[in-house]
Amino acid sequence: MKNEKKTKSKKAGLMKSFRTQKQIWLICAIALVWVIVFCYVPMLGNVIAFFDYVPGKNILDCEFIGLKHWKDFFALPDMWRVFRNTLVISGLNMTVGFVAPIIFALLLNEIHQTVFKKVIQTISYLPYFISWVVVASILMTLLGTEGNINGILQSLGLIDKPISFLNEKNMFWGILTSANIWKDLGWSAIIYISAIAGVDQELYQAGSVDGLGRFGKVWHITLPGIAPTIILLFIMNIGNILNAGFEQQLLIGTPLTKEVYENIDTYVYRYGVQIGRYSFATAIGLMKSAIGFGLVIMANKISGKVADMRLF
Repeated sequence: MKNEKKTKSKKAGLMKSFRTQKQIWLICAIALVWVIVFCYVPMLGNVIAFFDYVPGKNILDCEFIGLKHWKDFFALPDMWRVFRNTLVISGLNMTVGFVAPIIFALLLNEIHQTVFKKVIQTISYLPYFISWVVVASILMTLLGTEGNINGILQSLGLIDKPISFLNEKNMFWGILTSANIWKDLGWSAIIYISAIAGVDQELYQAGSVDGLGRFGKVWHITLPGIAPTIILLFIMNIGNILNAGFEQQLLIGTPLTKEVYENIDTYVYRYGVQIGRYSFATAIGLMKSAIGFGLVIMANKISGKVADMRLF
C-alpha cells in the first residue's frame, strides 16, 4: 500500500510539473530529441564492428565475422606498445592534468584584487579556444632547432648545439602533457572555481577565529568543501582512460617519436580514415567505450563505499 501511494504521489507530482512548467519541459524535450538523434541513433552504426563491412554495401549483405576484428587487433605485433602509450598519456592527463586545474582554482581563490583576478581568469581561458593546429605551430616555433628555447639556452651557455626537442622520444610525453595542461587549465578550473564560491563563508570566519592560516583554511575548509565535485569529476574522467587523443600526437609527433606517441586513437584514425578499414576501427572504438563504461561503474561503486559519494 505504501509503495502504491508513493507511486501515485510521484505521478501526481510529475503531472503537476508538466502543467505548471510547460515551457521548461518543451525546451528539455527538444534537447532530448537532439541527444537521441545525434548521440544515440549513430550508435547503431557500431554493428559494423561484427561485420566485414564494405562502404556502399547493405550491412545485411556483408559477411558476419563476429569477434574477428578484436582478435586481429590483439594479434598485432605493436598492440602492447600502443596500449602502453595510451595508458601513459591518459594516465598523465588524469593525474597531473587533473590536479593542475584544482591547484590553479585554489590559487586563484586566494587573489582578492577583483580586477587582477578577472584578468588572470580571462588569460587562462584563451588557450582552450585555440585549435591544436595553432598550438602545434607555437610548439614548433618554441622548441624547434632554431626556436626561441634553443636560442635562450645557447645564449646562456647551457647547451653547445641546438636540441630537437620534438624529435626526442624521452621528452615527448612531458611536452604533450604540458601542452594539454596549458591548453585546458583555465577552462577545466571553471567548475572548481564555482564550487569554491559555494563554500560557506562563515566557515572561513570560524577558521580565522580558531587561528587557521591561509593554507590551513584551504586544507581544512576549501578542499573538503569541493571534495564532492573533485570525486564526481574524477569518476567521469576514469571513463576516458583509453582516450589519449590523436590530434596532438599527429600534429606534434614525428616519425622519430612514433614509438611513444602512437595510441589507440591514432590507430583508429589510421585504420578507419586513412586505410579505410571501417569495421576494424569501429571495433577498437567500441572496445574503448565498453572498457571506459565498465571503469566508470566500478569507480562509482568504490566511491560510494569509500567516500559515500556517487555519480549515480
